[in-house]
Amino acid sequence: MRLTPTDRDRLLIFTAAELARTRRKRGLRLNVPEATALIADTVCEAARDGARLMEAAAIGAAVLTAADVLPGVADIVREVKVEAVFDDGTRMVVVRDPFGQAVGMGDDAPGAVLAAPHQPITPTGMITLSVTNTSEVPISITSHFHFFEVNPRLSFDRAAAYGMRLGIPAGAAVRFAPGGTIDVPLLPIGGARVAIGFAGLVDGPLDAVGAKQAALARAREQGYLGL
Repeated sequence: MRLTPTDRDRLLIFTAAELARTRRKRGLRLNVPEATALIADTVCEAARDGARLMEAAAIGAAVLTAADVLPGVADIVREVKVEAVFDDGTRMVVVRDPFGQAVGMGDDAPGAVLAAPHQPITPTGMITLSVTNTSEVPISITSHFHFFEVNPRLSFDRAAAYGMRLGIPAGAAVRFAPGGTIDVPLLPIGGARVAIGFAGLVDGPLDAVGAKQAALARAREQGYLGL
């Protein structure tokens, strides 16, 4: 059997993950390589089963908790990166805060386990917008991009999206297919609420006097849809 380097890497992850599962079933807490491999393998299998990128990242983040790993592991492993094969091609998945969810594997988990879905929670300030990709290519938006400033060819209520980001796990992304329309959850940007960079429509404090009106005017001048 001839294997590509990618195939060999995938088998190495799977082998390490199987060792982690075996030790987990014996009641052992996992070390850094074991925990990393198990999370990465779970993400890859979720992608293989048809999950989208953000779904695969969320599944990977939910497979282990801090109680499942040795002391100090959660402090060392702040994120897990793995290339997974999705229905639309190979894409990098970044699982941040990989032990932050209160869902474990379970003692009888066979193979790559997909975490049980969480109960619906509506965080304070969350809204849902319908977004249409009017371009001829797919567009992916990551979790913490200022949604008001995303690709001009995405059509949605821009004013409502001011100061908001996608309400998805950190490091995940939403993919908008050409011509497709999907509903996405948005959350208020937290912290100091400063938007620097992105598309350059704000470049400063989001809540400063006149900042939103000025950003809307710039977006109109540059041909952004949804205004």
